[in-house]
Amino acid sequence: MNFYQRMALGIFSMLAIWGFLPQAVAATEPVVLRIYAPAASSTTTKPAKELANGPLVASLQIEFFKKLPQHSFVTKTPWYKKPVKFTGPLLRDVLAAAKVKGHVIHAVALDDYQVSIPFSDAVQFDVILAHTMDGETLTPKNKGPLFVVYPYDSKPELQAVRFYERSIWQLKALRLE
Repeated sequence: MNFYQRMALGIFSMLAIWGFLPQAVAATEPVVLRIYAPAASSTTTKPAKELANGPLVASLQIEFFKKLPQHSFVTKTPWYKKPVKFTGPLLRDVLAAAKVKGHVIHAVALDDYQVSIPFSDAVQFDVILAHTMDGETLTPKNKGPLFVVYPYDSKPELQAVRFYERSIWQLKALRLE
């Protein structure tokens, strides 16, 4: 860990202790999702690419997701033969708890696969960050710990390749732009 990472971690820890950040990182539970967002100042001269990789604003454990209101739906997917029940908090609730907004959400998986999700999807659709599937906790072996899932069967427009492509599993980070 370099000097800047240690400094950011120290600042994050102090802010979490003082209650300025959602769900402080506890030493006993692993972080399952990190959220990055551009600096609040709109007068910055940094290139847009650097802003997308802005400072860490939240490091969240699975317990954080379980404490938010839970939503479940059963839907057909291209990845499973039968309809599957997914459960987790709404993506918009997670972003609101982290106090972040933007135009684009860059989602990153454990294997560094990345997709871009319009922020409007989180507002317009009941997209969830699923942590269970058919009542089983998601792990990296079965698309976990978090899986971005749209309620595909709720609207015909969601049964399209562009929405399936945005459904990233093994989610590890969100970078807002």
